[in-house]
Amino acid sequence: MMHSRLGCSTISFRHLELDGALSQIARLGFTEIDLGALPVVCDHVPYQLTPSAVDRVAETVCRSGLRVRSVNGDIGDLNQPLGDRSRNARDEHLDMLLRLAAATGAHALVLPCGALSRRPLESVDADLDRVARELARAAERACRNGVELWTESLHFHRLCNNIDRAQRLSNRLARTDVRIVMDFSHIVASGSDPREFVVRFADRIAHVHIRDAAPGNINLSVGRGRVDFPRGLKALADAGYAGHFALELETRDITDADRPSATAEAAQLISELI
Repeated sequence: MMHSRLGCSTISFRHLELDGALSQIARLGFTEIDLGALPVVCDHVPYQLTPSAVDRVAETVCRSGLRVRSVNGDIGDLNQPLGDRSRNARDEHLDMLLRLAAATGAHALVLPCGALSRRPLESVDADLDRVARELARAAERACRNGVELWTESLHFHRLCNNIDRAQRLSNRLARTDVRIVMDFSHIVASGSDPREFVVRFADRIAHVHIRDAAPGNINLSVGRGRVDFPRGLKALADAGYAGHFALELETRDITDADRPSATAEAAQLISELI
């Protein structure tokens, strides 16, 4: 039996066109999705968004009957200094993603915790300052659209690639409305313990991504890595977490033909643990 708080990211079926991915997710019994809008990772949402493209994607999602928990997007490297022209382009892209989130009824737009590189452009502190300012600025624009702003931090491949950098970013966001997406795979791949992550960030966790991992590898199917889901999910429950979860199975250890069955097995396991 699928737990009502468990959804599925369209990234799990990124090899399919959006309507095909949504149909597959619905057939598996999910009622909620995260909508992948990450360039290179998932092209279910065009990176060059226009009002007509937003309308087309929103119509496809609404026609599926699936609820949207979040839109998982990217507006460029948030630790990159911007000139006026680049600033305008970023703002336009952000506004289109927020328009999409609002049109699909999403609770939030999710943005990354910095560039897709662990090396800072200037220094760790200067880059974290810049990322925090950009996220806070995006949160203000999100609020005007009736949408929350979340950031996936930590992220094994990005600036906040470990729990200490994630903590330093969180400290900078303490007086903002920006909340955190917890991803089990990134935490374990970085060598950290999900239970410690919960202890540090419980009051700011808005959403949880489910995927297995081993140190250095985030792309494993549930049950094939070293994530201790029973302990991690219990820690969340004990901390009073009442939010939702999403299977984000960007895995590389199964074939595309095996994805539906692997997703169903993962959903059953996690539903029982929730």
